[in-house]
Amino acid sequence: MALVSLTVVPSGLEAEELCGLLRVNDIDCTYRQTGMAMGLSASTGMAGPTEVLVEESDLERARELLEADADDPSAHDTS
Repeated sequence: MALVSLTVVPSGLEAEELCGLLRVNDIDCTYRQTGMAMGLSASTGMAGPTEVLVEESDLERARELLEADADDPSAHDTS
């Protein structure tokens, strides 16, 4: 199967967090820094725009999870 872009997030840390959400919902996920971030990686680690990729067959379900997560601010409440 082919990998397709789900979204671009501001950093590798956010990509890892999103992939964690997808993985617990049985969706394989990976990510890569975008071309804009490649020059930053040597000095800043996981900083810079990062593209989140999923299998094409999982794209619709992954979008639904992403949307549901964005609509639920309590999902990120650490208090």
